[in-house]
Amino acid sequence: MDFNADQLRALSAVIDHGGFDAAAAALHLTPSAVSQRVKALEVRAGCILVRRTRPVAATEPGAVLLRLARQIAALESDAVERLGLAEQGRPPSVQLVVNADSLATWVLPALAGLPDVSLEFTLEDQDHSAESLRNGTAMGAVTSSPAAVQGCSATPLGVMRYRPMASAAFCRRWFPQGWTAQAAALAPMIVFNRKDALQERFLEERFGSGVMPPRHYVPASSDFLQAVRLGLGWGMLPDLQSDPLVENGSLVLLDPEQVLDVPLFWQQWRVEIPALERVAEALARAAGRDLRQS
Repeated sequence: MDFNADQLRALSAVIDHGGFDAAAAALHLTPSAVSQRVKALEVRAGCILVRRTRPVAATEPGAVLLRLARQIAALESDAVERLGLAEQGRPPSVQLVVNADSLATWVLPALAGLPDVSLEFTLEDQDHSAESLRNGTAMGAVTSSPAAVQGCSATPLGVMRYRPMASAAFCRRWFPQGWTAQAAALAPMIVFNRKDALQERFLEERFGSGVMPPRHYVPASSDFLQAVRLGLGWGMLPDLQSDPLVENGSLVLLDPEQVLDVPLFWQQWRVEIPALERVAEALARAAGRDLRQS
């Protein structure tokens, strides 16, 4: 079965821009023309591809064709670049999904030396980032899943080690007799968002099930760190962030014996796209240097 390139491009624009009107403006078409192209693609596929919500969203079959559309767009961009037809100052674009702690520590320095690639980051918890490869949102992902998404390859990067941290003042207030299960049930903890299970996993390993402290949700890596430093609560911090602050006394390690290791993997499309390969190579070099290697 052949799919029409213009129809695929319309589908991608509708999802990327959140609606038919915005997609039409981006494609320099009328909303009616965009709607007709998506409808024709749905007829061709034999199923609904776009949920007409606000913003619109791809259905499961729509995600399959969305990934196809983006792969074709990436290959077209590469061909244009190889032929020397690219617009000056318009480097190829690579869409990545990365967990916030990796982006705040080792990923940005790794990719800072790639001026010939336009990077688009989406933040997602490492336990959920592989979904962006399935639905076509990203070309590559830093994820905790070793099982390759269909149509992708998976390569180990290394391990991010997390430890429970708090400020000295927080420890004096909440743990005067030590970090016991009773104290842990009362002391506030910092959580990135509702997908973040690191703190709960550590508490269960440390004290068993049933310890449910109050929590603050702080959905940014640097702000999460600042919340711990200011004493709003305790939280799991990666060594890459916390080591200097432990050394200068800004943070206190709650448990010197127990750690939580999060293995990270790089997954990317199995499509030969030089810009994506350059990103993968840069990340692999940095991971070999900055992450723990088993």
